[in-house]
Amino acid sequence: MTRKFKLEEKQKLVTKYFSGESVRSISKISGVPSSTLYSWIKLYRSDFESKEKLFTYKEVQQLRRTVERQSDMIAILKSVNCTVYSPLRDKLYELEKLYGKYSVHVLCDSLEVSRGTFYNHIWRNKKENTLSAKRREEFKPIIKEIFDSNKQIYGAKKITAVLKNKGYKISERLVSELMFEMNLVSIRTDSKRIYQKLNKQPRKRNVLQQHFNTSAPNQVWVSDVTFFTFNKIKYSICAILDLFSRKIISYKIAVKNSTQLIKSTFKSAYESRKPQNGLIFHNDQGGNFVSITFRKYLASLDVIQSFSDPGTPYDNSVMEAFFSSLKRESLYRTDFTSEKNFKQTVDKYISFYNNERPHSMLKYKTPCQAEKDYALKHGVFTE
Repeated sequence: MTRKFKLEEKQKLVTKYFSGESVRSISKISGVPSSTLYSWIKLYRSDFESKEKLFTYKEVQQLRRTVERQSDMIAILKSVNCTVYSPLRDKLYELEKLYGKYSVHVLCDSLEVSRGTFYNHIWRNKKENTLSAKRREEFKPIIKEIFDSNKQIYGAKKITAVLKNKGYKISERLVSELMFEMNLVSIRTDSKRIYQKLNKQPRKRNVLQQHFNTSAPNQVWVSDVTFFTFNKIKYSICAILDLFSRKIISYKIAVKNSTQLIKSTFKSAYESRKPQNGLIFHNDQGGNFVSITFRKYLASLDVIQSFSDPGTPYDNSVMEAFFSSLKRESLYRTDFTSEKNFKQTVDKYISFYNNERPHSMLKYKTPCQAEKDYALKHGVFTE
């Protein structure tokens, strides 16, 4: 049901807008849609304009930028040893000292010098003995240190911000020029291209092709992550199932759905089961499963990774069926008292699923019984 606002409430919100607050900010705090706020502003604009002049958000921002610019110009005029009426050569010499501390626009406007003339002066005099060249050389090691210490992911804009926080007066343009001279290129520039190159071939390879029956344990494992919300916390449950016996061979619960969750769950199963080379590990194309870190880990173990085709949940239907049973037969039927209680419930159900719950695909044997029968028949140890 839509809430009705009183006249006083509407005018109070409109007053915030005319006092300099943005519509987006007002909408976020009050919960009133932006379109509704704009209609109220239009409706009550004449009431406010008839009173003392109030500024809009955009006007306040423009005033702030104007004040900052004027403050910089005053600081420049105080620091130079000339005036706007001094000879051009003297003005260029003084502005050169401040090059990089302020924007070229502000520098030139302060002493009424053409920007083209100033740039020509700077580039014409870039020699080792000039103040500009000396200052540039002083900044290079500082910029490189910031670039390297932040894993080479910062570009000119962020490095400029770091320098200013440290008390240095320098422009983003100068930082960009120095980074170019030192061949410092943020790895973020090429990261997407590199990632796509590494993941181009195997990412969409569906090895399993919905062949869910195997002749022995540890030939094919399937996995996925499901989510369950308790006490306003969204938990991620990662599980791995052996297709031969339908047994859950490993599972973990975490608040964060991360690559580490997937890797640790697989590692637990792998160290416990010790499968031979040629194991197929099937999952969907979720970001965790296709991550470079996880794929390299599987490759190091000679594990063949298989992916469901996009938008085809049936490619991993066995895993989907287990999670459906877990929720319908246990989680949705339990009133949890704590996180510990929630995790204990999951643990108890998986134990029940593996040891007591008969499975139609196993001719109504339990997963554990199916593996024991195989072990007795072939004289092998499966776990």
